[in-house]
Amino acid sequence: MPYSPLVKSDDGNSALEVAGVSVRFGGLSALDDVSLSVRPGEIVGLIGPNGAGKTTLFNVICGFVRPDAGSISISGRSPRRVRPHQLTRLGVARTLQGVGLWPHLTIAHNVMTAIHHESKGDLVSAMLGLGRSSRDERRLHQRAMDALGRLEIAEFAERLPTMLPYPVQKLASLARALVTQPDLLLLDEPASGLSEADIEKLGNLVQGLRSEMAVLVVEHHMDFVMGLCDRIVVLDFGKVIATGSPDEVRADPAVAKAYLGEEVAT
Repeated sequence: MPYSPLVKSDDGNSALEVAGVSVRFGGLSALDDVSLSVRPGEIVGLIGPNGAGKTTLFNVICGFVRPDAGSISISGRSPRRVRPHQLTRLGVARTLQGVGLWPHLTIAHNVMTAIHHESKGDLVSAMLGLGRSSRDERRLHQRAMDALGRLEIAEFAERLPTMLPYPVQKLASLARALVTQPDLLLLDEPASGLSEADIEKLGNLVQGLRSEMAVLVVEHHMDFVMGLCDRIVVLDFGKVIATGSPDEVRADPAVAKAYLGEEVAT
């Protein structure tokens, strides 16, 4: 099906509106009538046990999985089908569960890959400084340096990912998302593999983004989610079983039974 023109939805106040989304893989229901919203300036957490459908929902939002029912609205625009290569135009950026960095590109060039479409020449020519592409290379490089500087890792710009500690690689992955200047940022397990000190730093960085973008975060680290998010949506077996503030979710018996247990008990 060809990509449809963007049209205004009924709700222009949400950065993201997921309405009644269902996904089935054969006889398995991965998502069942899932709805959630993320408003501009809001940080929303998406949690649940393994296999609850969190990654599937992210993949629906990003266009990697087509839902069997329901709709997605991004900043008041409702394409019939979101396609991955159009995410940046829709104002969406996503990090991956790992780091997803190209091992043979410097950190700066890894970040630049997210905005290569803005170059008048091809990315390889820009990186090699060939012809008029050198002007694009300088402009994109400065954008990358600004994003890296914001996360306090600009000193590693010309290093290869494999030469750097894992926490720095994670921040570089975040910089690659931020360089696109999104309206909606999707964070997929950003705290995984980080120390408590690094998690605290990450939380402060994400909190600082709320004036510029909405954030939807999937994370298993409960202290991080509870301390970071304005609202939390809980999935279990593909269904939303709770939505509310961290305190409300923490006190919900259904959530405690399905996922949280004693880990965040009051």
